Amino acid sequence: MLDKRKFYINGQWVEPKKLNDFNVINPCNEDPCAIISLGSKEDTNDAIKSAKNAFEKWKETTKEDRLNYLEKLLSVYKKRSREMAEAISLEMGAPMDWATEVQTASGQLHLEDFILRLKDFEFDEHFNKKSNNHICYEPIGVCGLITPWNWPINQIALKVIPALATGCTMILKPSEIAPISGMLFAEMIDEVGFPKGVFNLINGDGAGVGTHLSGHPDVDMISFTGSTRAGRLISKNAAETIKRVCLELGGKGGNIVFADSYPNAVRDGIRNVMSNSGQSCDAPTRMLVEKSIYQRAIKEAAEEANLIKVDEASKKGDHIGPVVSKIQYDKIISLIKSGIEEGATLAAGGPDLPNNLNKGYFIKPTIFTNVTNDMEIAKKEIFGPVLSIIPFETEEEAIEITNNTEYGLGNYLQTEDKEKAHRVAKKLKSGCVYINGNAADPGTPFGGFRQSGNGREGGVWGLEEYLEVKTVTGWK
Repeated sequence: MLDKRKFYINGQWVEPKKLNDFNVINPCNEDPCAIISLGSKEDTNDAIKSAKNAFEKWKETTKEDRLNYLEKLLSVYKKRSREMAEAISLEMGAPMDWATEVQTASGQLHLEDFILRLKDFEFDEHFNKKSNNHICYEPIGVCGLITPWNWPINQIALKVIPALATGCTMILKPSEIAPISGMLFAEMIDEVGFPKGVFNLINGDGAGVGTHLSGHPDVDMISFTGSTRAGRLISKNAAETIKRVCLELGGKGGNIVFADSYPNAVRDGIRNVMSNSGQSCDAPTRMLVEKSIYQRAIKEAAEEANLIKVDEASKKGDHIGPVVSKIQYDKIISLIKSGIEEGATLAAGGPDLPNNLNKGYFIKPTIFTNVTNDMEIAKKEIFGPVLSIIPFETEEEAIEITNNTEYGLGNYLQTEDKEKAHRVAKKLKSGCVYINGNAADPGTPFGGFRQSGNGREGGVWGLEEYLEVKTVTGWK
């Protein structure tokens, strides 16, 4: 079992002030795979003090200096990418192919894109030719970065890299459920040789380290990815110090499949939801299907779900792994049972373990049909391999059902009619709309409407999250 009790503070690995052991569980076999220590208020204060002390010098570094550090970090990341994939596979049960080609690759893509965006970013600009006003973009200061377990290095890269790029200093608190990848990233930071205190890592839970970071007067910004419930608590705690709060929260995306959709639209929609074992906040977990193709869609959805294999992370081949923890497993199984009790039709999957597995947090890809939008399975973010299929008759009804949720992160639509696609996309209330399975390009903004959060990550928008804007008059 890995011993990962130390924290990375002020450029070195240090012992906790007081050990508070926490077992990291391998979700494939339910056994401890690592041990960390949950940080105390004293540990957190040390990390904040380190970041605060480092800020004055780091903010004065040139863009070229910061680019040099980031390019070195990219080189180290590429060199150690296999280690990163292994860490992610171990801590969250992701099959190695997925951990390598998608999870780990996402961190590299963000690094590469932020380097490109930083090269072109102007931190000083004149307002316009007729004005003598000057606009400056300045780093906001000390940032508390709280990242989730479902896309660990993806979210670390989306927060840490723009913070470094803009001249901020930071304290990273990775999820205590999946902290190994974050600690490996800290090793990479150390290998590059970033100045002491610029980057700090402390493990802990939300109630402890998370609460202290979000309320501390010396933390200028909190960037959090996680549940809407936790986002509310962070916002309330941060309000006392009026710090900036950037939130990327839950989702309950709709996937509108029109009768004129491309042939594999339903099957692709099933694969999209079930990838990462259903643990993606922007997964389209409500499939809305036009009534004229509803029966065909049900048949295709059930067939495709039954084709998806569920197995251990160490196994080769195209399959999904377990969900991340016992808490998540119990929640998902409870919601599957509630769907059955509410009268939805179970077309595939269900609450029982897959036949070949008797240990671990494995869940069959599950399809519900004859779902109405007022059922719990249609309203709640299940965060597992579970899809609800809802029929609709008109374009207006599809839009109304899709928007009838407290969330607004990612919505999807499938049609070969371009004008209809554009028309519907503009009416959907979400930060992203994906047409015909097309993914967002690197450098595009990611974030939500309503209770899916605020702020944007990625590209120029991701840099701007970590900057204050200053107007200076009489410049010329």
